[in-house]
Amino acid sequence: MEQKNNKGVLLVNLGTPDEPTPQAVKRFLSQFLHDKRVVDTSRWIWCPVLHGIILPKRSPKVARLYQSIWMDEGSPLMVYSKRQAQKLEKESGLPVELGMTYGNPSMLSGVQKLLDRDVEQVVVLPLYPQYSGTTTGAVEDALEGAFAKLEKRLEHTLVKGYFDHELYIKALAESVRKHWNENGQADYLLCSYHGIPQRYADNGDDYPKECKRTTELLAQELGLTDAQIGMSFQSRFGKEEWVKPYTDATLESLPDQGIGSLDIITPAFSADCLETLEEISEECREIFQSAGGGDYRYIPCLNDDDVHIQMMAELVSV
Repeated sequence: MEQKNNKGVLLVNLGTPDEPTPQAVKRFLSQFLHDKRVVDTSRWIWCPVLHGIILPKRSPKVARLYQSIWMDEGSPLMVYSKRQAQKLEKESGLPVELGMTYGNPSMLSGVQKLLDRDVEQVVVLPLYPQYSGTTTGAVEDALEGAFAKLEKRLEHTLVKGYFDHELYIKALAESVRKHWNENGQADYLLCSYHGIPQRYADNGDDYPKECKRTTELLAQELGLTDAQIGMSFQSRFGKEEWVKPYTDATLESLPDQGIGSLDIITPAFSADCLETLEEISEECREIFQSAGGGDYRYIPCLNDDDVHIQMMAELVSV
């Protein structure tokens, strides 16, 4: 039952283009790559490069990639996010709205919808298990921006991460076991996390440490040794050094280490999206098999899995 004049939930993810077209992708990438949390290069240097080179070249290419994964209901990230919100509202008994850091529905839209539902206190749940200034930090900025545009400021609590939450680890482990039951267990389980520049970690961003801890806890839950599970970082952008080991380099090296078959999971992603369905499921398969690897199986994100929703309900019960 919806609780009037009480608490509500703003479920947040990064966002997605509205359509798989160059124009829509360009709008989305422009907003995303203008964020100083994502790219902290001087605007005098970055903006001409972004608008003169990167957006014109990348937007058509990225649009084609989105077209290859687009679902009947829309972008996979948005489809799963809506399902998560619907299930979480039912599970928690609280009003739940979506707000994306970039694109639509915006953070402002999500907060306004909660106000329209008479919510006075909001739990903001960014679906980033491991905290990083580039993701959860950007959510904080966007939330402050939304409040600045509203006449009423909501009391709010921000969930800053859940990389070691018992139900999160349990949900990951259950997804792996389900995959093994259906497909058999591969020689190795690789946990691929979205990367960040090494400089950010050097300056105090604990994201890589939290990714490592998630991997350790998942290994314990599954009873895997260091020879059976590992971690890496994907989705590098630009020429700067990013946190290592890199996923592509790891995939190239595994066959030489006697790894003939591989299961790969993306624990930092709460919903399937371009980086999981195209980069990890397709591009990385080619890298592994071109290096001499055999069976390569992608384990989907937790999406709207029941244990995942139960974990969210516990997180917003604060």
